[in-house]
Amino acid sequence: MKMKKVISVVLACACVFSFAACGSKSDSSKSDSAKSDKKEKLVMATNAEFPPFEYYDGDEVVGIDAEFAAAIADKLGMDLKIEDMAFDSIIPAVQSGKADIGAAGMTVTEDRATQVDFSDSYYTGVQVIIVTDDSDITEPDDLKGKKIGVQQGTTGDIYSTDDFGDDNVERFNKGMEAVQALQQGKIDAVIIDNQPAKTFVEENEGLKILETSYVEEDYALAIKKGNDDLVKKVNDAIKELKEDGTFDKIVAKYITD
Repeated sequence: MKMKKVISVVLACACVFSFAACGSKSDSSKSDSAKSDKKEKLVMATNAEFPPFEYYDGDEVVGIDAEFAAAIADKLGMDLKIEDMAFDSIIPAVQSGKADIGAAGMTVTEDRATQVDFSDSYYTGVQVIIVTDDSDITEPDDLKGKKIGVQQGTTGDIYSTDDFGDDNVERFNKGMEAVQALQQGKIDAVIIDNQPAKTFVEENEGLKILETSYVEEDYALAIKKGNDDLVKKVNDAIKELKEDGTFDKIVAKYITD
């Protein structure tokens, strides 16, 4: 009798191990399947202070660049992850590999092109001048000797420093901070991209945009130097999204005039 009991116990244990092994195999299969369904991340560095290209809607970063980058990521079979940071931190983030792309209404310049590679241009931007309604500034030449507000690290910063001298340029972390300084009489004008300028003027009384543009420029995505494979994939995606009308629909969603 005792021997039968021992055999029964051994058989029971064998069944338990057998079921455990089967369960382990099934769980492992499910885990592998879950891993295969998980998409690789395309990390985008931006500065979400630049409506309508990137800005916050609640806790979410939205805008033309955010939505366009998500469409590009989808074309690449990836999921977009957005990292918000100071504008002048974007290129270092791309250079170090912390971000795959930089998108923030970023203009292609000779200096930036020595630091990162750029995708094909996807939008033509215009730098404009914001002044108060009662300002005596009517054209870019009138900015000589005036105090000009810019967002640090932007092309507005670069161009105005070249044209009017470092002593005449006041740098701010955010475009809105420059606009507030203008309203408070601390500076005489703000140089910034046309689309956010429109938003700032609409939301703040007593301001206007000069009719004469300051400069035109091309926006593109910043990519780590030498990452030719990603540049090609992004360019192919940009081409497809522009040809099938997706990009125009995204722009129309955020720019209605």
